[in-house]
Amino acid sequence: MRFIRPSKGSSIGLKWGLCSFALAGLAGCSTLPSSGPTGSQIAKIRQDPDGHPDFNIVEVSGIANLPPPAPLPLLPASGKARQSTDMIGSGDFLDIAIYEAGVSLFSGNGGSSLRAAMEPSTQVERLPVTRVDDNGYIRVPFAGQIRASGLTTTQLAVNIRRALQGMSQNPQVVVALHESIANSVLVSGEVGKPGRLALSTNQETLSDAIALAGGYKGDSKDYAVRLQRGPETSEMRLSDALSDATRDFPIFPGDKIAVIRQPLSFSVMGAPGRIEQIPFATSQVSLAEALAQSGGANPNMGDPKAVFVLRFVRDEGGKDIPTVYHLNMMETKSYFLAQRFSMRDKDVLYVGNARANQPSKLVQIISQLFSPIATVDNVLR
Repeated sequence: MRFIRPSKGSSIGLKWGLCSFALAGLAGCSTLPSSGPTGSQIAKIRQDPDGHPDFNIVEVSGIANLPPPAPLPLLPASGKARQSTDMIGSGDFLDIAIYEAGVSLFSGNGGSSLRAAMEPSTQVERLPVTRVDDNGYIRVPFAGQIRASGLTTTQLAVNIRRALQGMSQNPQVVVALHESIANSVLVSGEVGKPGRLALSTNQETLSDAIALAGGYKGDSKDYAVRLQRGPETSEMRLSDALSDATRDFPIFPGDKIAVIRQPLSFSVMGAPGRIEQIPFATSQVSLAEALAQSGGANPNMGDPKAVFVLRFVRDEGGKDIPTVYHLNMMETKSYFLAQRFSMRDKDVLYVGNARANQPSKLVQIISQLFSPIATVDNVLR
């Protein structure tokens, strides 16, 4: 078998054919590879075909142009006035003990005054755990139905004693809370011991309740606290309550507290060469820190003049307006502004592509397309 070497004319024709194929392929590429729009392209597409702004662009060129920090949520209403820790309410369970001298009402023996004189020792009768019904009443043998809700344990003991007078010799009554339902809160979610928590002092704050429920799991910056007080619901970051005493609000009986895992994060796109969701390292992250975490503008792709933060900003009417904040990081002052620029949860950090690197991309593509031609030429020589 012999290898037939092509003639010079045929090799030239082959090379010209490959060149034509490469140029045709290059002409078919409408755009060069890119990770996103450039800064100028973003400025151009800010308006829709009708000429109305599609989103707002804010040039962050000074302190006055910085977006305001995220508003702190309103603290829940103070609720009702503080009540005594031994105040009884509907649903509570009570321990009732009745002490009697002489003949006991509950012994069932009856007896005369002579028998009572022969038994001078004090007898105690402990009633079964008694629940305060939904209407606020309890039922005591020989005393009947007695109002309990809204009274302290001492006041209820006096009322039971009055109801039993005339039926027993100087009865003494002791009432204690077996399980307090009305004077408690419910703590749920990411805590050590979720469940019902009785308030022992009625001076507890949010952080006290979470600590008494076994504490939270993990890092406080990753959690939100949702409080339901009657028909109203409030939500705030747990880290805010722990770091600011003014945000550590008091809790009241009947509150429902839920500790929810809600990590804060921002997304990175564009020239850094990575599409990633990055969690907040601390409860508050500046744009400078976000750029450092994301790697900043790639020298081969990114344009430091085109650093953008995209977010929805709620206006006074409650409508979410798409807003783009632009910083030119080629200016020294922008680095100071970036330290004061507070990132918010679900922000998008975008670094635009540089127009200057488009020719280099073109050269790379042409090189890749024509490398087979050089290979063929070397083989044919």
